[in-house]
Amino acid sequence: MNTAPEIDTTAPDFSLTDVEGETVSLAHYREAKTVLLVLNRGFK
Repeated sequence: MNTAPEIDTTAPDFSLTDVEGETVSLAHYREAKTVLLVLNRGFK
């Protein structure tokens, strides 16, 4: 079973809390050409 996303398809929307406690949603960046997501919870 291949669960990898298809190339050139729209990613599903999701929200995460940033380091300042603000909620950030992928939908906010929907019009951006490129979005880079870095998940780094190891350092506080």
